[in-house]
Amino acid sequence: MTLETRNYIAGEWVNGTSTIANINPSDTRDVIGQYAQASQAQLENAVNAAQQAQAGWARTSLEQRQTVLMNIGQELMARAQELGELLAREEGKPVAEGRGEVYRSGQFFTYYAAEVLRQIGDNADSVREGVDIDVRREAVGVVAIISPWNFPMATAAWKIAPALAFGNAVVWKPANLVPASAVALTQIIAKHGVPTGVFNLVMGAGSEVGNHLVNSTSIDAISFTGSVPVGRGIAMAGAANFTRVQLEMGSKNALVIMDDGDMDTAVACALNGAFGGSGQKCTASSRLIVHRAVHDEFVARLVAGAKAMVVGHALEAGTQIGPIVSAQQLSENLNNVALAKQEGGELMCGGEQLDMATPGFYINPALFIGTHNKWTVNQEELFAPMACVIAVDDYEQAIHTVNDTRFGLTAGIVTKDLAKATHFQRTARTGCVMVNLPTAGTDYHVPFGGRGQSSYGPREQGQYAKDFYTTVKTSYIKAGQPF
Repeated sequence: MTLETRNYIAGEWVNGTSTIANINPSDTRDVIGQYAQASQAQLENAVNAAQQAQAGWARTSLEQRQTVLMNIGQELMARAQELGELLAREEGKPVAEGRGEVYRSGQFFTYYAAEVLRQIGDNADSVREGVDIDVRREAVGVVAIISPWNFPMATAAWKIAPALAFGNAVVWKPANLVPASAVALTQIIAKHGVPTGVFNLVMGAGSEVGNHLVNSTSIDAISFTGSVPVGRGIAMAGAANFTRVQLEMGSKNALVIMDDGDMDTAVACALNGAFGGSGQKCTASSRLIVHRAVHDEFVARLVAGAKAMVVGHALEAGTQIGPIVSAQQLSENLNNVALAKQEGGELMCGGEQLDMATPGFYINPALFIGTHNKWTVNQEELFAPMACVIAVDDYEQAIHTVNDTRFGLTAGIVTKDLAKATHFQRTARTGCVMVNLPTAGTDYHVPFGGRGQSSYGPREQGQYAKDFYTTVKTSYIKAGQPF
């Protein structure tokens, strides 16, 4: 095997016990490579290497750690076009989005490079005379990172960068659908001075490698992004071992269109939030809650916009919606289209598997109207270029519908009314709120996460990441006898 298809364990590129084919969803004839699958023994080697290396990494100077992270970030940004094409080829998002994701991944590393130098503690006077108190943060230890396929570099980067910045060692298991992006990121991390054992890449199935990793008693923290059922299992495993966990899971995001909202803004936000990235975003707005007074105009304009979106090969210029990531995901999407029809929704456009110039997993964006919030398609995450319109009579019904879900990641509203916008900001039971913006699209320097079954544990990103990747130590110091 080549270096480009191996695991990275204890500073060495190693073969696995088996391989999987990495298939281009835009053209299934294109096999990107055969990628190594780690064995249980290799995973244990990676965990052991991380344990042995972590303390030394935590003791390195702040400037050394800052330099390492800064160099990783700068290389990612410099190679955004090249690596964006690789990412688009294996995951299926349009190359412009792939390029943007790689660049954003670099920004995570440069941001946390700066955060390395901001590790400032607190001090206090004790209630006891002659005693000083020092409060500081220390690394948690060995962090297991399990990242998804929909943002193969960005999600991994916003976990790996703070883990390394705060002195932890990492064992990373990426999604098996996107091994090429994982290896490319690992190659960059490995070449910029991260000590042997501090960072490890182990590829394999979640049911095997992932399951063993989260149940390891040698792991101090687990950061996971994926489905609710898997997240629930990780939470249970973490509780059994007293391992801290951070989970980002499902969502059912809503975009509210009020009768006083700007219609151009409403349509643009809906097209972006519902169909961008083929709807394969945890922040996608699959519920469109629309005031009846503007329902017909909004729907007509949204249908026209959806029909005009260009579905095509991820690497072709002009493509706005690439293929679905896999045959299995495409099948699930088609099943959800059929379910929406069965539940009584009226299909206004799309939802069809497409035959293109190259064999791939293509579907055009689907829009349903006449749907009810209690329907399955409005309660379960779709992960498809598919949205359902829910008509409401007023703002009160709209905000009630937004919150009528077990999830709570993002929610948005399009309105010109400042009072409504402020009330929505404070009342929507979500971790992120968007006003006159798509529900999909967040910044890297502020906290990200949700409520309900969307998230569990401390927030990701920004300075809030330290709450997960560090532990607090309080020291009491009594001075000796005065001179």
